[in-house]
Amino acid sequence: MIAYLDNAATTKVSESVRDIMVDALYVNFGNPSSMHRKGMEAERYIKDAKESIAKLLKVEPKEIVFTSGGTESNNMALIGTALAYQRSGKHIITTQFEHASVHNPLIALEDFGFRISYVPVDSNGKVIEEALLNEICEDTILVSIMYVNNEVGAIQDIARLSKLVKEKKSDILFHTDAIQCFGKFKIFPKKEGIDLMSVSGHKFHGPKGAGFLYIKDKVKIKPIIHGGGQQKGYRSGTENVPAIAGLYQAMKEIYENHEEKINHLYNLKTHLIEGLQQMSEVTVNAVYTEREDLSLSERVRQTAPHVVSASFQGIRSEVLLHALEDKDIYVSSGSACASNHPSLSGSLIAIGVDKSLLDSTLRFSFSVNTKMEEIDYTLEVLKEIVPMLRRYTRK
Repeated sequence: MIAYLDNAATTKVSESVRDIMVDALYVNFGNPSSMHRKGMEAERYIKDAKESIAKLLKVEPKEIVFTSGGTESNNMALIGTALAYQRSGKHIITTQFEHASVHNPLIALEDFGFRISYVPVDSNGKVIEEALLNEICEDTILVSIMYVNNEVGAIQDIARLSKLVKEKKSDILFHTDAIQCFGKFKIFPKKEGIDLMSVSGHKFHGPKGAGFLYIKDKVKIKPIIHGGGQQKGYRSGTENVPAIAGLYQAMKEIYENHEEKINHLYNLKTHLIEGLQQMSEVTVNAVYTEREDLSLSERVRQTAPHVVSASFQGIRSEVLLHALEDKDIYVSSGSACASNHPSLSGSLIAIGVDKSLLDSTLRFSFSVNTKMEEIDYTLEVLKEIVPMLRRYTRK
């Protein structure tokens, strides 16, 4: 059996996504900026995608800008707005819990004189509201908080956080990295007080290299890619029509029978956690603990449905990852985006994971295609190899 449990890193495209991309590559392959029929056929994919995404989010099509994915969307949101509003202030607030595609652009902005404040989270991965509000000052122009953490699956109450921030200073822009959230929850940016929102297609069975940024009307963005002025000058360059078409198709599919799909994911997550908690010296991280009176399945539903973070005392994560790989089980150690530059996880440190476990933690993540048999197989293999690896490492 093969158990692919690294869906937070990337998901497999569906056959219909593949087919529409092939159609855009081989049949309607024109340049969408061309004025002839072939160009108009290609442009139709982009128009349909914008209109469908806008309808889903209850926003306007003009507020959707297509990008190459989550990293570009986050960079555009952070650097573009910071440069556009720098005369109003040079202070930006984020958390200690963000993805590198948020953290690193903010570090880069420090070279331009911006000051960045990092708000802590609690052991459940929830932003400490008092600390957030205490950081707001006259110079603050932007707050960026991740909707769902990619390593441990903690969810932020973005609507509440945005409301609190704007009550304290009404002109602050609020950005959320919704890359691990889109496809798992229904999001309504205007209702939730979101001014900018980043999304990546390959997290919900779309292709890699396709994403979008929601930019609320009237919010100013200084372009970071200059050229022919496509997408109203926000993001120049010939649009990646096949990728946009694939993203559009994946979005339509993921939200069909959505509740049933999410219930399936939560059942997978609960079953895996139950099995892990029966193993000795295994800690499941950021499983909601504020309400101990709730059952495990109820607590699991306070977190994202598709991510489980578990620490295996006494075993290096890389060793366990490859031992699982030998059994055709595919997981990750932290964020796949940082796998080429290994370091201790900022997310695990932020929630207070014991230092001895930081290099002993794996992430298991599911998709709507994951079967319960894959979870059973993974638990069976873990119960076999974890004691063996511990005996080996402790000699």
